[in-house]
Formats: sequence, C-alpha cells, structure tokens
Amino acid sequence: MSLSCGVECVLLLGCSRWAWRRCTYVGSNDSETWPLATPDEFEPVPRVCRLILAVYEPDLRNPQFPPDGGYRLNPDWVLKRVTYEDTLGRSPPYLIYADHDRKEIVMAIRGLNLAKESDYKLLLDNRLGMQMFDGGYVHHGLLKSAVWLLNVESETLKRVWEETGREYQMIFVGHSLGSGVAALMTVLVVNHRDRLGGIPRSKLRCYALAPARCMSLNLAVKYADVIHSIVLQDDFLPRTATPLEDIFKSIFCLPCLLFLVCLRDTFIPEGRKLKDPRRLYAPGRMYHIVERKFCRCGRFPPEVRTAIPVDGRFEHIVLSCNATSDHGIIWIEKEAEKALEASVLCLGLTFKLLSCIMDYQQWLTSWFLQIMRENKSETITVPPKIQRLERLQTIEDEHKDALERAVSLNIPHAVSTVEEPTENKEMEAEAAKANNGDSPKAEPELSSRGTNWDELVEKLFKRSESGKLMLKKESNPTQTQ
Repeated sequence: MSLSCGVECVLLLGCSRWAWRRCTYVGSNDSETWPLATPDEFEPVPRVCRLILAVYEPDLRNPQFPPDGGYRLNPDWVLKRVTYEDTLGRSPPYLIYADHDRKEIVMAIRGLNLAKESDYKLLLDNRLGMQMFDGGYVHHGLLKSAVWLLNVESETLKRVWEETGREYQMIFVGHSLGSGVAALMTVLVVNHRDRLGGIPRSKLRCYALAPARCMSLNLAVKYADVIHSIVLQDDFLPRTATPLEDIFKSIFCLPCLLFLVCLRDTFIPEGRKLKDPRRLYAPGRMYHIVERKFCRCGRFPPEVRTAIPVDGRFEHIVLSCNATSDHGIIWIEKEAEKALEASVLCLGLTFKLLSCIMDYQQWLTSWFLQIMRENKSETITVPPKIQRLERLQTIEDEHKDALERAVSLNIPHAVSTVEEPTENKEMEAEAAKANNGDSPKAEPELSSRGTNWDELVEKLFKRSESGKLMLKKESNPTQTQ
C-alpha cells in the first residue's frame, strides 16, 4: 500500500512539474539568447506584409480593408495580378510588383484560404520523406506549386529584370501556405538562375511570414543567406512538426491537437529530432518578434531578435491563447511596424546620446587644452575618437557558423560551405568566354541545363494535349536531385 502511494506521489509530482514547465513556457524563451536585429535588416518586413495584404484586395485604387496608413504602394507599378480562377488550384493567388523607388521586383503570395479546396489539396499532397530535393527533403505539394509558378512566371520576371537594367533585387514573399511556396521557389531560382537571366544570388531574397515547415534542416541552414523567416511571438505553425495536412484536417479542434503534439514532443529527445533527415523545419534565418512577457499584462514595445539556429529551432509548442492569432498577417504587419518604429527610435536616442557625449568630450578637450596652455605644457593629449557602433558578427559569418555547427551536430546531408550549382558555374563561364571574344560550345551545356529543369517539371507534372502543365492525380514518391 505504501509503495503504491509512493509511486502515485512521484507520478503526481512528475506530471505537475511537466504541466508547470509547459504552461510557463512562453514564446520569448525560444530566442532569449539571440541578438537584436538592426533596423536596416528588418526594414523591408512591414512593407512586404502590406504587399501580401494587397493580394486580398480586388481593387487597389479603391481598397476595402487597408491597413493603418494604407498600402503605401503605387497601383500603376502592379505588373500582374493572378486569382484562383487563373491558377486553377496550382498555387495561391499572387501579384508581381515593381518598386522603382527601392529598385525591387516583388512577387507576393497570399496565405491559406480556408474556403478553397485547392489550397487543401496542396497541403494534403505530402507524406513524411516523400519528396527529396537538393540533398534534403521538402514538402511535395508546395514544391509542385513552386515549380509550376516558376515555370509560368519566369519569362515575366526575367523580362522585367532585364528591362530595369539588371540592377533590381528579386524578392519572393509569402504568408503561411504562400511562405512555403515562396521559400521553395527561391531555392529553385538559386539552383536555376538561368531561368531569370542569370540573376546573381546576392540579388535574390525571400521573406517567409508565419512560415510553414517546408524543408529539412540542412536546407533550412544552407539557404539562410537568401531566405528570411518572420515569426510573431507564439505562432503555432513554425513550432509544430506535425505535418501540415494533419494540422488543417483538425483545424476545428486545433487547441486539442496542439496539446497532444506538445505532450508527444516532450518524450522525443532533441538528438533524435536532429538526426531525422525527413523532419521539416521553418526555412532560413529566423526573425522573432517578441511583444509579450511572462506574467505581464498587455503588450510591450516589440523587439526583433535574429539568428540562424540549428538546434532549438522553434521546437516547443507554446500553450497560449495567442498561438493562432499570432499567425495572422494583419497582426504581423502591425507588430512589425511597431518593432521597426521602436528600433528606429532606440537608434535615434542612441545617436542623440552619442552626440551629447561627443559634445561633452569636445568641451572637455577644449577646457583641457586651455589648462595646458596656461601651464605652458609642451605635451598635449587628445582623446581618441569614438568608434562607430557595429554588429559583433556579420550576417555572412553567422551563416558560416551555422553551416559549421550543422556539420558538427552530424545533421544529415549538412554541408560546411555553400557550393555554386554546376549550371550556374557553366553559365558564368560561358559569359566570361563571350566577353573575351571566344566562341564557346554552348549547345551541350544549354541542353543539359534545359534537361535538368525539364526532368524536374516532368516528374511533378504531366502535360495536356495543348502542352499546358497539369497536376498529377496520383502522387508517387519521387526523388529529384
């Protein structure tokens, strides 16, 4: 009897400790050791949020639900708008916008529409370990959508980029379901840059808002220099490794599902998660907007933390009443705008303080020189100039460190350096020879590049009699290198 009472007490204490730790775990714990992002890094985020919101508007000249301050874009610079009727279920709606003020070409993809069956088909077209790509695993349905989108819009994007002098940046942005499509489309463009006229990798950028887990850890770290994921506080989607198809099947009992996922993940060791090559993660460099604190009421001025985490990459579900509301694009836009304003204000106050210090230093120096002259001293000491504030570690160094850490943790298929795809090397070599006046044998290389892309398209789609790409009804496991 006493033994059973003792076992019950131990079990009760263990369950109580687990419940306390889980209920007191807040979203800010995921990034408590990360450094703060600079205003320059985070400045595009509110702007791309407004572009995604613009996809929902049928008429940008007469908007029905504009955010605070309006969309702040020029309707005449919208190059193309695509609706569900145009995509026929192959991808979410999107628009292409040329921002001539900032020299950017932006493709913005909207998030999941709960009323559209086609969006669910994209989510359900996947199984664990179903699709291999570029040495890792990706979400099969989202990859098909990204391939279709690039195949349809590559000529438009290429033409606009060349017409603007090949100087504009190419930016892909998306929210929720659209974030996975945008991230995988960015990976495709990096590996097939000839589809966009040989655009340099340095001019490619992706912003995944409330990102879906769409690629394995080695790919998430590998492309952290071009893909940026933005997570608002307690957002559930980047944190749960439960397949997207299971999440949205249970959308009407989502809190119950999140609790069960939380309970299950408690008993899975961290090392086992990292060693599973099929496990999908949120892509790229992470930006975490933190606005609430534990046992504090209300919202605080948000701060933005950034890092390229390898282990501890949003692995814990947050049991919070805001887990679903923080996923909304409207809240992300509002808090991102506040965070940017707070960062700029803080930076302005810092410069003001430095200015005051410098003024005081100049007064002190002049007073010191006057004293020295009065004493007729021959030695005059001038205090050193204040050095400019800089980040302790550059973004490039952080990316290299993350790649090396992934290798040190034995992450499957992890690489220590980012190698240039063979297609891009050949393309650059041809361009160099052409500039030197040589006549390279271009036909074999061009045909091989075209074959690689065609093989990728043919594995994911079938062509109709008219030559248009059609979704395959049966999704068999494929491996795409």
